[in-house]
Amino acid sequence: MKKRTLTRFDEIVRIFRKYGFDKILGKTTRNHLNPFKSDDDNKALLEDDFPEKLRLMLQELGTTFIKFGQLLSTRPDIVGEKISKELSKLQDDNPSISYDEVKEIIEEELGKDIGELFEDFSKEPMATASIGQVHEAKLASGEKLAVKVQKKDIGSTIETDLTIMKFIAIESNRFNSKLDTYNLPGMVEEFDKTIHKEMDYDNELMNLRHLSDNFKYNDRIKVPKVYPEYSTGKVLTMEYIEGEKLALVIDSDDSKYNKVLIADRIVRSYFKQIFEDGFFHADPHPSNIIISEDNTVVYIDVGMMGILDEDFKINLAELMIYFSDRDIDALINQLIYMDILNENVDIKVLKRDLNDLFSKYYGVELNRFEGVIDDLLTLMQRYKVKLPNDLVLMARGISMVENIGQHLDPTIDVVALLKPIAKRLMIQRYNPKKIAKNTKNSIFAFEHLLKSLPRLISKIFYKFEEGDLVISLEIKQISELTNQISLALIIAALLIGSSLVMTINKGPMFYDMPLLGFFGFVISLVLGIFTVLKYMIEF
Repeated sequence: MKKRTLTRFDEIVRIFRKYGFDKILGKTTRNHLNPFKSDDDNKALLEDDFPEKLRLMLQELGTTFIKFGQLLSTRPDIVGEKISKELSKLQDDNPSISYDEVKEIIEEELGKDIGELFEDFSKEPMATASIGQVHEAKLASGEKLAVKVQKKDIGSTIETDLTIMKFIAIESNRFNSKLDTYNLPGMVEEFDKTIHKEMDYDNELMNLRHLSDNFKYNDRIKVPKVYPEYSTGKVLTMEYIEGEKLALVIDSDDSKYNKVLIADRIVRSYFKQIFEDGFFHADPHPSNIIISEDNTVVYIDVGMMGILDEDFKINLAELMIYFSDRDIDALINQLIYMDILNENVDIKVLKRDLNDLFSKYYGVELNRFEGVIDDLLTLMQRYKVKLPNDLVLMARGISMVENIGQHLDPTIDVVALLKPIAKRLMIQRYNPKKIAKNTKNSIFAFEHLLKSLPRLISKIFYKFEEGDLVISLEIKQISELTNQISLALIIAALLIGSSLVMTINKGPMFYDMPLLGFFGFVISLVLGIFTVLKYMIEF
């Protein structure tokens, strides 16, 4: 590790120690405090106050760890519902940078003096987050802008922390078996991809364009226009849209806000993003939605988006229909079809648990997903089912949007709004155009197979002639199988040998039978009985 990384590592160890998490580090080279941890110490990590201590520690560790905690809060299927809910309370570490620093970054990125670029530029930020901050500006043409500027050196800070996080994740898995179920190395790798997308403002610019195109025929849903000529990977210039944050609208009693209409627009627009477009806002909390004039809904902060392909959208629509209809057999079959459940899951026990889950809501009209989705994700975690990341993002997004809808309009029926969209999507599976497209793709795939088949067969025969053909077989419990085969061969050899000896009337006799042959049969009988009993006990 570099000197800067080691210094930061020592700081992290100190904070880990403060909250009792130095146990996670186990016998690592730099954690010499108490390297020999008992099982009781390891179990202490999973005590009731574990989620709260984890949140407080991540908050103190700063931007990268706060972002990591926020990502974990979206994965109740991995970390569990308690940890997920606690980590959702994490607040961005967002001290603002000075105007001089902002000016320097803009001029360095855009290659011009800030006075040449903008007629007016606010020295105070209108919003501040952990990675960047937003300033109001105006072009000479009079267009009002929102300019998002990434804080200087935040990238190198995050890279240093990521290096340490990867090291800690690997060491934690090595020295603390209690943490295996969380797959920390895998979660850190996922976070690495997510945080780099969030830091890349070019990526957010493309997301804004994409989302805007998806709503170009709906003037009641808006996405800020982007200005590529005033944007780079660290500066994002967008249209400034007047309005109020949804969080404030929810608490407002102002009659200009039609809350029932706003709830309907938000829920419908979010379902469109998921089931029609397959491109959805992954973090639709009230601070990322603005309500402008005429109750228009404006989506902002689209650095993180979920993406679903055509087949997955249709499969997801079917899954949601079965879910809302409480059709457990169809729900399980759909999860198997989508490769979410595999042979390691006991389907009979899962079916029983799903029945128990839905029985909680017996007699209650299932007009919302809140609570049911959380219970289902918790159940999947108990069965160690690895859910696709975009499926979890979708489930979390629906829960957030539904929660918004409930606060704006307590009578809203989210399931009733979803069903027509999902059913329409399911019908598309049998659309002649789609069937024709799938048939065409299958024909092309078959054609490619036919073209490559002669070459593959030729390679196989060539390797066979050269004596290089190797066939690899993966056999579970191969050593046990080998022992059973060996024992069977010994018994067979004894039986055959004893039978041959029985045909010879020479040597010591026992009841007119050759003694050697008699002993051979006895040994074969004992070994055979032993083998059968051993098999029956194991079975």
